[in-house]
Amino acid sequence: MRVVALVSGGIGDQILFFPTIDDIKRYYPNAQIDVVTEPRSKAAYRVSKSVSEVITFDFSDRNSLADWGNLVGTMRDREYDVAITFGQSWLIGLILWLTGIPTRIGFQGKGSGFLTHPIPLNKQQYAACMYHDLLKGMGINSLCPELTVNVPKSDIEWATNEQKRLGIKDSGYVLIYVTSQQSAQIRGTNNIYPIENWVHIIQDFQHKQPEMPIVVVAEPNDEVFIRSIKESIPNIKVMLAENIGKLTSMIAGANLMLSTENAPIHLSVAVQTYTIVLFGSTEPTTLLPQSDKFLAIKSPTGRLADIPATTVLEKVWGG
Repeated sequence: MRVVALVSGGIGDQILFFPTIDDIKRYYPNAQIDVVTEPRSKAAYRVSKSVSEVITFDFSDRNSLADWGNLVGTMRDREYDVAITFGQSWLIGLILWLTGIPTRIGFQGKGSGFLTHPIPLNKQQYAACMYHDLLKGMGINSLCPELTVNVPKSDIEWATNEQKRLGIKDSGYVLIYVTSQQSAQIRGTNNIYPIENWVHIIQDFQHKQPEMPIVVVAEPNDEVFIRSIKESIPNIKVMLAENIGKLTSMIAGANLMLSTENAPIHLSVAVQTYTIVLFGSTEPTTLLPQSDKFLAIKSPTGRLADIPATTVLEKVWGG
């Protein structure tokens, strides 16, 4: 059996789709599962254990008819048996119909007339379970499995060496994942948590648990943020998120991860690290499974900046 999944969206959406892909592989061990995703999201599949090939296509771009035609041709050439999509646009439905793939599964919506198996969309649940509902179109009615990842050995070895470099190999550590102003602008969002609040939180950690190292995860374009936080906390430890496998390995070794709403929270869920997540307007139950290990702090106004640092610290110490 050959299956193709059209998974638009960011890295977080890809990771939340892992349980769906993994369950197909569990029920059909010999299936070849390919994914069509945007170039910015291809990196997510470094930690997938079930995907055979990743095909890139920029769904959000202003694609010409020739671009869409090339996508149709690519899928027709591979002679897939099943196509799955969680997009609801009529265009995606039309594209799947044009491929001639016999089983076409997606959520009910504008494009469902082109599908062979339209599935009711239930947004009032954990997103991974929402995507997993699509497998009903393949006759799979099992409960959504837990989110898991498969980290390359080289990334695990890198994390061990990075922990030694930072001097945290034997002490444990708290990992803080921050979206800086620079990264937010690149992603087209302004939903960030103020750096002065992070400084307050980190200094409180260092005062109450001086033996527990704090590691801040920065992205390669975060030079201004790194410089600012080091000015306030000269001894802060900083690591760069070079790839998703290395980041997952570092999250797995942490005693606690503290983060704003970001793709790495799903990696933390996958490796079962205790996690506290700051949410703006998003409903936490859609992005975190029910578990005492994963705690949410939701802004009363829908803006991350309106969550007081004291509220975060109360959750940390009273969590």
